Amino acid sequence: MNYAAFFSYAVIQIFTPGPNNIMAMNNATNFGILNSIGFDFGVMAGFFVIVVVSCLFSTALYAVVPTVEPIVTVIGAAYILYLAWKTFTAGGHKDDSRAGIRNFLPGVVVQFINPKGLLMALTVSSVYITPSFTSIWPMVGLAALLGAMCLVSTLMWGLFGSLFQKFFTGHRKLVNAIMALLLLYCAVSLFL
Repeated sequence: MNYAAFFSYAVIQIFTPGPNNIMAMNNATNFGILNSIGFDFGVMAGFFVIVVVSCLFSTALYAVVPTVEPIVTVIGAAYILYLAWKTFTAGGHKDDSRAGIRNFLPGVVVQFINPKGLLMALTVSSVYITPSFTSIWPMVGLAALLGAMCLVSTLMWGLFGSLFQKFFTGHRKLVNAIMALLLLYCAVSLFL
């Protein structure tokens, strides 16, 4: 597995604005970090489950239809290129959410309806993890690592959300260009 591409993709997807991070920031702003930390742990647990399930699905698919791996790689690369383009051309983010979901169980459940998280789990499992590992334990370990990264991300957005918003707003074009280039690297590295 190309670990540089894997971690670049994971960091970009997990630490950039998305439903989890925006809700974590909103919860901490409205209820305080200690009162909203349950949501952050729920995100971690929910994302862990989604990545493990995605790995099992990808492994089963590869076992049943071995010729699907190159197709999934091309689809994954196309999706990553799409993300690079959307990142490069992205405008500002409006946080118009008023209500907070701050408990553990809603944090888990939200993962099953979060399109960014679902697509990331499917992409990371089918493009990076299952082509490189056939045993369940590395898959579970990498899923746990990704879940822990989600926890760190939501905690950071909760604690420093206003600082990140100001930075992204003030340097949006530069940040978007750097992240788009890193995503481009991830897509190209799938074929190297």
